[in-house]
Amino acid sequence: MTAKQLRAFCLEQNAVVEDFPFTPEVSVFKVAGKMFALTDLASTPLKVSLKCDPDEAVRLRAEHPAIVPGWHLNKRHWNTVTVAELPARMVRELIEDSYDLVVAGLPKAERLRLDRP
Repeated sequence: MTAKQLRAFCLEQNAVVEDFPFTPEVSVFKVAGKMFALTDLASTPLKVSLKCDPDEAVRLRAEHPAIVPGWHLNKRHWNTVTVAELPARMVRELIEDSYDLVVAGLPKAERLRLDRP
């Protein structure tokens, strides 16, 4: 998956915006003002930090050397993924899972607005 594909896939999720609250180089993808993905799209190797269920995060880190605790984030709930070292399908699934976790934590009215009861 390329940086362009990563950005496009994040933006395909419902009601997502790209923001640059830290530096102009760091893209933060948010839904309802809550971050679900963080990346420097120009970095080599390309990495993305994604929210993850804590138990799943531990399992993924044990199984995949390309997945490590979130860099500068809560290590229990965030993983940093080296994109090129994983199949694109898996990266897409991890992005979707991160998005879903964030949406699940939103107030009911916000979830309904996103068509997610």
